[in-house]
Amino acid sequence: MIDQSWIKEFPGAITVCDAEGIILDMNDKAVKSFEASGGIKLIGTQLLDCHPEPARTKVQQLLETRQANVYTIEKNGIHKLIYQSPWYENGEYRGLVELSLEIPIEMPHFIRAG
Repeated sequence: MIDQSWIKEFPGAITVCDAEGIILDMNDKAVKSFEASGGIKLIGTQLLDCHPEPARTKVQQLLETRQANVYTIEKNGIHKLIYQSPWYENGEYRGLVELSLEIPIEMPHFIRAG
């Protein structure tokens, strides 16, 4: 078994839900990021209830289609990369993981040879 304690203090927000959208886990950064909405008390609740339209419909589609959704946002002058992806266990679809990572306003981009 792999020790996953590194996730707790990882500097990006990690939120995990099951295939029905129930929040299963949040790391410290996610708890802090969603403190105004309930923080740690969100575990065990419906992820869809945390999203207004049209985001709610988009998350519902991600749960149903099992596809990834990747985009950037800016909020309060902070840029973030949002990466929402299905997760699997032993090949079985289990739900979604959302990573929210702060990124610099200007970021280098490298093209690597094949």
